[in-house]
Amino acid sequence: MKINIKETQNSAILKFEFSEFITQNESFEFKNIDEAKNSPLAQQLFYLPFVKTVYISGNFIAIEKYSIVEWSDVQEDVAEQIENFVNNGGVIVLPNENPTKKQPIAVYGETTPNPASLKFVVNKALTKTAAEFKNIDEAKPSPLAQELFKFHYVKEIFIAENYISVTKYDSISWDEITLELRTFIKQFIENGGTVIGESQIIATEKQEKQQIKNFDNLDTTSQQIINILEEYVKPAVAADGGNILFDSYDEATKRVKVVLQGACNGCPSSTFTLKSGIENMLKDMLNDKDIVVEALNG
Repeated sequence: MKINIKETQNSAILKFEFSEFITQNESFEFKNIDEAKNSPLAQQLFYLPFVKTVYISGNFIAIEKYSIVEWSDVQEDVAEQIENFVNNGGVIVLPNENPTKKQPIAVYGETTPNPASLKFVVNKALTKTAAEFKNIDEAKPSPLAQELFKFHYVKEIFIAENYISVTKYDSISWDEITLELRTFIKQFIENGGTVIGESQIIATEKQEKQQIKNFDNLDTTSQQIINILEEYVKPAVAADGGNILFDSYDEATKRVKVVLQGACNGCPSSTFTLKSGIENMLKDMLNDKDIVVEALNG
């Protein structure tokens, strides 16, 4: 088996990629040899004095080094050691003694108007509450999002009823990573991984405004705007891998503020969509030509 060496955005971390997946829906992080008891390969790697952390996920092993060496001096030797270990029958990760029964699912990727975002559609319900995560710290309610953030090219994640929108950094193309992400998401869900913990999602102030318990406290125009967004705008936005939330309405300035999430957040065409689509729709349906829509990124 041949190992490919790939740099990451963190100069201390190098990826050693395999031609096939080496874990089934699981990711591992080991800080020392004691933590690596279920990974004979990771234990061997910790005998190298410069190895600080070993990550195993999907089709790669990533190693974070101490600053005592440069990767250019040791990376070929590390790759050779990993290759020899695997080719000689070494075990990368010991099998889980209590595997979760697989649930066959289908996952496919859809492009979105935002070139930085791709929508992965799943043939089963994932969550009742849409959630957006900007980084791994925000992703605590979602084990799946936490694992996806370990891919160095993942920038943001949005999870809705039956899809996951992934926004990437510009340094890599979708052609290089789509299959890897689709396979990882499929395996994660098939093996019983938790996509999102509904009880752990903390509703933001913006989300609270759309809850039924707060809806009755809003002025009539705000209620009408929410109803229009829910009925006419959200389905179309969801089809593009995004979401829209009502933020506020100012009666004095006739300004409507909405929050864009998922693929809509940072999309080059979002401004055009707001002005030519949502704003004109609200003007017509509310019979008020002075309404202005302003987008707030989620």
